[in-house]
Amino acid sequence: MSKLVETNKKIEEAVVGGYKKIEEGVVGSFTKMSDKFVDSFLAKDGESVKEAKARMEAERKALEEKNKAYKAEVPTVNHNEYVEKSMQQAKEAGAKARKMAGLE
Repeated sequence: MSKLVETNKKIEEAVVGGYKKIEEGVVGSFTKMSDKFVDSFLAKDGESVKEAKARMEAERKALEEKNKAYKAEVPTVNHNEYVEKSMQQAKEAGAKARKMAGLE
């Protein structure tokens, strides 16, 4: 191998190694902070952080399923049709009010 290839390889290893150390530090710090928050504010009496996270994940999934079921039951509304209908009702109400006031 040429010296240039060897030098590039060393630089590559140093950069990747540095990145991995930073990544591990950031992820590790975030995990510690997240665990402390869950332990302090979200865990129920006697519940471990791991159990609290598992419970919250199960609750999230249940809520997601409930929302999917609700969305399947509720008909979708065409926004443009809704706006046009509302505008028409407002015009009719305005015309009725003007007529009652003797302005028409």
